Amino acid sequence: MYRVLIADDEMIERAVLYKTLHKNLGDQCAIFQAENGREALRIYEEEKIQIAILDIEMPGINGIEAAQRIRKTDKDCCIIFLTAFDEFSYAKKAIMIRALDYLLKPYDEQELMLVMEEAMRLTDAHLADAVALSGRGQAAGMGAGETAAAQEPREEMEEDGNIRLSKVAELISQYIRENYMYDISMQELARTMNYSEPYFCKLFKQCFNKNFTSYLTEYRVEEAKKMLEQPTVNVKEIGKAVGYGDSNYFAKVFKRITGQSPTEYRLYIFQRG
Repeated sequence: MYRVLIADDEMIERAVLYKTLHKNLGDQCAIFQAENGREALRIYEEEKIQIAILDIEMPGINGIEAAQRIRKTDKDCCIIFLTAFDEFSYAKKAIMIRALDYLLKPYDEQELMLVMEEAMRLTDAHLADAVALSGRGQAAGMGAGETAAAQEPREEMEEDGNIRLSKVAELISQYIRENYMYDISMQELARTMNYSEPYFCKLFKQCFNKNFTSYLTEYRVEEAKKMLEQPTVNVKEIGKAVGYGDSNYFAKVFKRITGQSPTEYRLYIFQRG
């Protein structure tokens, strides 16, 4: 049975979340509730919580601070943030803390359950890893590693989060560079990188400050501009080369981004040159 913590200072929202989890997960989870960050930390310690769902805006110790304290000694606890505020600073902190996800209120029930299923899968994987380490007589070494994490300065944790975010951004960029000419989707890329779709959607925005569709469209248009500088290449072929089978649609997208049709852009380039 998974040990799950819900921390939210709003009693009604906490009750609704409890009811939702209980309805969908039944007896798979033991669900504990806290009305503030201090109580959440106490319950986390006493009940050895595996999955923590934390509201960010709580009096006293908020969700971010509670998560930071949990993460100092526990690298495996699955942390999920809830917030009514779509602020980039919160999302960035969630990545640095290595949170599983960051859900905006009012959250979608299906989205929440996708995240919970991912959290349970990760919890099972962590337990399997721990058993394997124990079987090889390395349990003591694992304990020492947690002590080291507790002593890790916050600056190093933040630097680690930034490095991780940078690496993810580079992997995403590489995938798009190599596949923009095909009919690719955010869902396909999320599966390729082994992320749940809700988490990947937020992760992408944290990396590029825009959604997947906008980024891909702008990238394709930039590649089309380069091809338009070659006078012998047909405009229709350029559209196909950057992922648009319909030349009319390609022209429409190109004009929306640049303010000019592909033909007008080509003419402008040659006149300028």
